Amino acid sequence: MVGTKGWIMAHFVIMGCGRVGVTLAHTLDDAGHSVAIIDQDDRAFRRLRRNFSGLKVSGVGFDRETLERANISEAYAFAAVSSGDNSNILATRVARETYHVPHVVARIYDPGRAEIYQRLGIPTVAAVRWSSDQVLRRILPEHSLNGDFREASGRLILGEVNVHEGWYGYGLEELEAAAPIRIAYLSRFGEGVLPVPGMRLQQGDIVHAMMPVNAGKDIEKVLSVAPKPTTEQNAQ
Repeated sequence: MVGTKGWIMAHFVIMGCGRVGVTLAHTLDDAGHSVAIIDQDDRAFRRLRRNFSGLKVSGVGFDRETLERANISEAYAFAAVSSGDNSNILATRVARETYHVPHVVARIYDPGRAEIYQRLGIPTVAAVRWSSDQVLRRILPEHSLNGDFREASGRLILGEVNVHEGWYGYGLEELEAAAPIRIAYLSRFGEGVLPVPGMRLQQGDIVHAMMPVNAGKDIEKVLSVAPKPTTEQNAQ
């Protein structure tokens, strides 16, 4: 399903129906995406507006039966934003490792823990630096293209780029050749890294690139899917 702005509509699962989860759920619902929100307390769903069209799933967010009722196997992304660090990390690992959800993020209150999990390749947002906008940048491609910086003419922006895991192992120059971007830096193991010749994309890397403001659909079309094998690769 394709939305009015050309973005592919997808299914998102959110664990935690507090202020954070509600903000995410409403934003995704407004964008036309399919949303399921999980919480152990049925009363938490009262925070959702009356016209919220998504699923409300009662249960523990890292329990497989609960996740399956939230249609986790169809999820494009999973965000664990409950009030418990351990629950958020466990749920995120289940979503990624058992159900192979391509995009996951966990909200973590302890900055020390957040850094550890980031180094293990689990995207996290520490509460001291947290905002719903930061979470959305991890799970919603069109939101990330709003950009962190816009140059004076308004034609170029710097923002996070959604990259499919099939690009892992490819050189950064290959990403730049495939899509209209210029990679400014990577977030790798929780730290900023400047590109150098020959550098390859690794699992868990977050790509920050300069790009034309109106190139979002072209970038999404190329980099949010696995690259097509080259003739040389097919021969092998």
